[in-house]
Amino acid sequence: MTHRRNFLLGSAAVAAASVGKVAMAALPEPVMQTTPKTQPPLLPASGRPYNPVVTLNGWTLPWRMNNGVKEFHLVAEPVLREMTPGLKARLWGYNGQSPGPTIEVVEGDRVRIFVTNKLPERTSIHWHGQRLPNGMDGVSGLTQPAIDPGKTFVYEFVARRPGTFMYHPHADEMTQMAMGMMGFWVTHPRARHPLIDEVDRDFVFLLNAYDIEPGAATPKIMTMTDFNLWSLNSRVFPGIDPLVVRRNDKVRIRIGNLTMTNHPMHIHGHEFTITGTDGGPTPKASRWPEVTADIAVGQMRQFEFVADAEGDWAFHCHKSHHTMNAMGHEVPTMIGVEQRDIAQRINRLIPDYMAMGERGMGDMTEMEMPLPDNSAPMMGGAGPFGSLEMGGMFSVVKVRANQKAGDYSDPGWYKHPPGTSAYEWTGALPEAARMAPERAAQKPAREMEVQVRKPMGHRGH
Repeated sequence: MTHRRNFLLGSAAVAAASVGKVAMAALPEPVMQTTPKTQPPLLPASGRPYNPVVTLNGWTLPWRMNNGVKEFHLVAEPVLREMTPGLKARLWGYNGQSPGPTIEVVEGDRVRIFVTNKLPERTSIHWHGQRLPNGMDGVSGLTQPAIDPGKTFVYEFVARRPGTFMYHPHADEMTQMAMGMMGFWVTHPRARHPLIDEVDRDFVFLLNAYDIEPGAATPKIMTMTDFNLWSLNSRVFPGIDPLVVRRNDKVRIRIGNLTMTNHPMHIHGHEFTITGTDGGPTPKASRWPEVTADIAVGQMRQFEFVADAEGDWAFHCHKSHHTMNAMGHEVPTMIGVEQRDIAQRINRLIPDYMAMGERGMGDMTEMEMPLPDNSAPMMGGAGPFGSLEMGGMFSVVKVRANQKAGDYSDPGWYKHPPGTSAYEWTGALPEAARMAPERAAQKPAREMEVQVRKPMGHRGH
């Protein structure tokens, strides 16, 4: 007979029999979320205290305490994810969303995670970066039997070290990760840590990519390189929320890469340092300032900076095709080709035909061209000065002096002080540009007499 203690603490993640109503009633109630908007940080109501993170276009999974063990319930299932208004994708994920909810624990916590499989095929979960018993590592066939459809497995281990981690399947990975099965994991330090600073705002998200043809809703799972939707937490711009901070806040951004390629993530207007990886916090002597950091496949990176420059600052992958959406990857280059006569002839046969790309692709953002149902514009998103001509892996860090602590609501677009925004040249400098506000506010320097003595020979050199 298998006792409950051995059942939970054995050398393998333990397969449960078919879960009946009585057995399911003993599990933590699975919490579901379907809204694509960024949810407020989940303040810990039980267990050790910590400063919670904010998951961009996502949320944190609640838990229950059971005799000192922090219990979570993940449900692997098909989900419908709105990637941006006008585009919904049929993905696989956890608890109603892709990516699944962020799991937050504290160093030293004993965690117990119930995983119920509602997919049409078997699955497992690997706890990427965790130090744990081998049998809890979540590799189907190697460290555990796979979780069959309709079954619930239990994983239990101690969160041994603080850091930035993630979870994802190790069963039919090509399908399940291409369909969006992944989630973030944060282990907070239980006490002040010499390598982990306290911050005012702590954002997390995963980089993921999909190949979904315009008008379709299900990703192609066999794609290796030619993805057309590059996303942050399964959202593409303009559907990605801004990262809202207060001026002079210490900000941390944690990023995990589960795409098939690397991503040079770039911030405008600030410098950051890489303070941590999925291997743990980086030694302070190894840190240096950056504005772009490359994140390879399967890596986690933790950036920190002081948001001391007010404004709306772009934050994006610096691979130009990763800041666009579908429909543009197979368009031939027609720059400089006069298409007027050709367009007139084709219009006699195809009234809706439109010549594309003669002057570059920027015009695409101004065209009100009809799109297939369930499609996103290739480049879109309206800013305060017109189209942003961006898509995909792009967001905005909104730094405001009057943003209250703990307030993550969108403050709207930044209003630039006079003389601080680029302008069209008309032949003369406007007054605001001739004397920028910083200079205008300065008091005239006190006049002082300066005496200059010319050196003679080599004396004094």
